[in-house]
Formats: sequence, structure tokens, C-alpha cells
Amino acid sequence: MSRSDSNDRLFEPYDPAELLRLRRGLKSWYAKRARDLPWRNIGEPYRVWISEIMLQQTTVATVISYFERFTKRFPTIHDLAQAEQDDVLRYWEGLGYYSRARNIHKTARLLVEQSDGVFPRTTAELTALPGIGRYTAGAIMSFAFDRPGAIVEANTLRLYSRLLCLEEGPKATHGQKVLWAFAEHLLPRKNIGPFNQSLMDLGATICRSNDPDCHECPLLAHCRAAKSDRQHEIPFAMPKQQITSVIEVSVAVRNHDRFLLRRYPEGQRWAGLWDFVRFPLGDAESLVPDAGLSKSDMVPRKLVAHLELSIRESTGAEIQLDRFLKELRHSVTRYRISLLCFLASAEHAVPECNDNLHWVRAEQLDDYPLSTTGRKLAVIIQRSQPTLF
Repeated sequence: MSRSDSNDRLFEPYDPAELLRLRRGLKSWYAKRARDLPWRNIGEPYRVWISEIMLQQTTVATVISYFERFTKRFPTIHDLAQAEQDDVLRYWEGLGYYSRARNIHKTARLLVEQSDGVFPRTTAELTALPGIGRYTAGAIMSFAFDRPGAIVEANTLRLYSRLLCLEEGPKATHGQKVLWAFAEHLLPRKNIGPFNQSLMDLGATICRSNDPDCHECPLLAHCRAAKSDRQHEIPFAMPKQQITSVIEVSVAVRNHDRFLLRRYPEGQRWAGLWDFVRFPLGDAESLVPDAGLSKSDMVPRKLVAHLELSIRESTGAEIQLDRFLKELRHSVTRYRISLLCFLASAEHAVPECNDNLHWVRAEQLDDYPLSTTGRKLAVIIQRSQPTLF
């Protein structure tokens, strides 16, 4: 395969007759096997956009219920633009990658202000908007406007790699260049939206990662990897990230019947969300016993002193640590986090509320967008409330 910069030299293209057979076979398969998804066949750029942003790094099965709830709360781009960020984040809560929610809120406000909510119809204009990359622009162009828009996402990346028998990493710079050029090569002149959707469905249901069902694939005759019996090794896997284990602490600080919440500032992992007082545990080895903590354990004095000092320095609250509640384990990107959750009381030097610090009753926790572990701790508090006072 040539490394020429010219698209027609990046890969060996299908000849017109084979390309026609490929499109016809895919169209026939899709007519019988298309997935029934709530954001399809509506021709509405707003809903296409929301669904495609939600689908980034998230499975279709997970997205369906979030999409339906989100679009019921914000049925139009004007409704989304007029909403407060806290409300948008609350309806995104649990989907993760919260910069996506902040970006759709920014984009909604920009489009309402600049064009009364009308979406642009060129890839260049779409990719200039916050959070819209090349793939999302292609999806909006093809699904909403039936205009030429190539798509390369997880399912089509795998499918294209096998069709081409791509012998390099598909996420490397050159591999991406090849795949995007190939995606453009495949596009028909009309009915582009259904064609792109059929490619995505084929990748999701037939051309699967570990067990591709090649005998059911309508493109088997066109698949260069299958012809050389290499479909199980292609696409080449990227090197796995090294996982780092860390210990963090979350403290539910209460003052009578209210709990202290802090909003994460810009630049932090969960910017815009609220949480209980949370921070990494620096010298974990000296503060937490090897056996960890349980509800019946006495919390080591060193750890108690460390937590009380950390909370005083970060919030101004003078607290007394009451007890250990639970250990929550979760992963974020390359980190495996052990989150130790505690209950504490604040009776003196109680900080005042401001834009980023609120005292909240247990029943009001449902109104705040929380991190996933923050929500789990909130549920523990709400269920245990009668025994906390």
C-alpha cells in the first residue's frame, strides 16, 4: 500500500462495478436488519446531534433511555439553550464524559444566538462548534440533511479495517487518513444517511470485535481480510494503557440536617458537577491499613487528623469525623479508584453558601448533578438518614 498523500493512492479502491454490488448488497441487508433506534429517520438535526454526542464512548443500549429522557426534558434546541447548566448536567448524570454535556449546552446557546437555532449545513461550519468533531459533523450532514458526510466511529472503523485488510493501527495518524478516505470512497450520491446507518449497524451486529459473523455478512465477497482469513487479527489493537491504582476520600459533612456540597471548578475532572468534599489521599500507605477499612473498624488516628485538617483547609469547616460509611470502587480513564466514604459533623466555623458551596438537605440531593460516586453516596445518606442524626 502506497503512503502517497493522494486519497486514491492511500488504498486500492473498489472498481465501479464492485462498489455498486457492495452498495446494493448492503441496502438489501439493511432493509431486513436495520436497528430500531429512537433518533433515526427523523431528519431533525437537533436530535441527531444529541444522539451522536451521547453515543461517543457509550453503548447504544445505555444511550436509549438517556436520549428519551433528555429530549423529553429539552425537546428543542431553544429549550436546551434556555436551561441552566446544572439542569443539563443533571439529565446527563451517569453518562460520563461530562465535557460533552457542557459543550452541547454551549453550542445550543451559540446557535440560538447566531442563527435562531438553525444548524449549519457544511462540515467546516459544524466542526467549528464546541464538541462537534469530524465524525459528528458527518453524522449530522448525512442523517439530518442527506448530504455527503463520511463517518468513522468504533463500528465502521472495525468494518473498514477488515474490508481493506488494513495492516497498521487504525487509530494512528496514517491509519485514520486511510479510513477517512475509504469512508468517502464508499459514499453513494444519494440516500447517504441510510447508507451510513447501514454501515454502522453492520459493524455493530455482524462485524463484531471478537466474533465476527462473516457467513452472515452481506459484504463478505468484498472483504479483503476475510479473503486472507485475517478477520480475527484485524484491526490491530492499540497498546493497552497502564492502569494506576489510587485512593481518594469523600466526606459527607453535615451540619444538623444539611450536607455540604462543592461544585467542581473548570479544568477539573467533573467540572460543573457537584459532589461531597472529595480529595485524593496523599500518603495512603501510612494512613490506611493494609487490610483497608470496614464499618466495624476504628478509623486510624492519623487518618482522622489528616481528613479533619484537609477539610478545614479546603472548605473552612471545623469537622469531627463520625464514622466510615463505605468503600466505592470505580475507574476513570487509566485510573482505578478506591473511594473511601466517611460521615463527619460540622458544628463550628461552618462555611457560608456561595456559587460553588451549598448546604443541602438530604431530600434536595436529587436536584443536584452529582458524579456517579457522589450519587451513590447520596443514596446511602438518603436511605440511612434516620440513623444519621
